[in-house]
Amino acid sequence: MAESAGALPRLGDGEVGARIAHIDELLEKVESAPGPTARAAVDAVRALTEVYGEALARVLDHPDTALAERLAEDELLGHLLVLHDIHPEPPARRAARAVERLRPAVQERGGDVELIDVDERTARIRLETPGCGSGCGSSSTDVEEAVREAVLAAAPELTAVEPVPEADAGAFVPLEALTRRPAQPQGAS
Repeated sequence: MAESAGALPRLGDGEVGARIAHIDELLEKVESAPGPTARAAVDAVRALTEVYGEALARVLDHPDTALAERLAEDELLGHLLVLHDIHPEPPARRAARAVERLRPAVQERGGDVELIDVDERTARIRLETPGCGSGCGSSSTDVEEAVREAVLAAAPELTAVEPVPEADAGAFVPLEALTRRPAQPQGAS
């Protein structure tokens, strides 16, 4: 558990992830159970979630920009802000931050990734992988999938992440190849 000075112990990211997975399992069991008790339990969870969302919204109603930024940067709180549709940053900014977090790892492998744009529901990325240009083989597919997952986790309002092919540079022909006369075969005049 992570702790801050004078505060109650806090859960680490791994522990939060494990608890969320456990909650999902429990909710699946409750949702699949027949009867009014199961429906009441699901309704209670939904109502509690709405109340917590309202509490978060009220925190963000206060004009402290620095606090809003700190809340948005925290992975768990950021996800909750998105869940309740109150995240202070637009999806394009969150998608850009997700791509920038992955960029050093992609560059370490000799490639690069860049967010080109975001429209209402789609993020477009340019992905370069070593020796492949804008994508070939499983390495490119793995990197593309990692970028897709990161962007959609940061901005789940988006429905797609599409790679944008690099502009076709055409075939490069050196100038000297155009100005040099072909060698004459021996014995030809």
